Amino acid sequence: MALEVDENDLKAAGAELLNDDRHGLRIHGWEIASHKGTILKSSTLQEWEQNLQTSHLPEMVFGDSSLVLKHIKSGTKIHFNAFDALTGWKQEALPPVEVPAAAQWKFRSKPSEQVILDYDYTFTTPYRGSETIELEKNGSSEISETSSLCWEDCKEQIDVVALASKEPILFYDEVVLYEDELADNGVSLLTVKVRVMPSCWFLLLRFWLRVDGVLMRLRDTRMHCVFSDSGNPIILRESCWRETTFQSISAKGYPSDSAAYSDPSSISQRLPIISQKTQKLKICGNS
Repeated sequence: MALEVDENDLKAAGAELLNDDRHGLRIHGWEIASHKGTILKSSTLQEWEQNLQTSHLPEMVFGDSSLVLKHIKSGTKIHFNAFDALTGWKQEALPPVEVPAAAQWKFRSKPSEQVILDYDYTFTTPYRGSETIELEKNGSSEISETSSLCWEDCKEQIDVVALASKEPILFYDEVVLYEDELADNGVSLLTVKVRVMPSCWFLLLRFWLRVDGVLMRLRDTRMHCVFSDSGNPIILRESCWRETTFQSISAKGYPSDSAAYSDPSSISQRLPIISQKTQKLKICGNS
């Protein structure tokens, strides 16, 4: 969905739209851009399978799609892409979720007809984003060997009240990284949304899983950065993992019909928190 941005709002915020083939803007020392590509072609899919050492990938992998937020002065680059997210899935290697059909498969008389679920077919990922230090040298980018930024645990929380204020939205986009309908038995979906206002940027990386009649899993990572022309900007990152079974949610009196759970935003509070962490990153002027 295209967002109509008022030129006066951009000017008043000291922002400018990117004039190259990317979709995004520059504001207060940040360059924020999204790119939406097509689903991976079979030849590229095979390369990914080799690199990830797997023969299983989601039905729809948007390998060229990305969201990039770069702090120009320090070279700090936070970005989101499908390959790194699937690397996280492969490394976490959760046991496969048991589905009712799987119980029947196991008892088939002919071994050749048995379906063996020996991998996490839900593509659940612990991914919270990718990060590098990228500095300009002699007109070309040089990626620092330090690919990991120093996030510190903290007690601070993202100011949701400030985010709800009536500031104009200068840039908004949602990028799908991968999706799978689990053979029509649910949905596995990884998306990242960003919104830029005159005072800050905010993003939500969301992994949403619904295995119909069995399980729901929601892994959210939110990042918020208030712009600072003087001093070093600070990014807050909140990660919240929620999970429950259909059996458990039904026992609490909520609907057990999968159709009632198509939108994770509307039902997230019904899912118990299993893990939560808040961290901050202080960006220095030059790395």
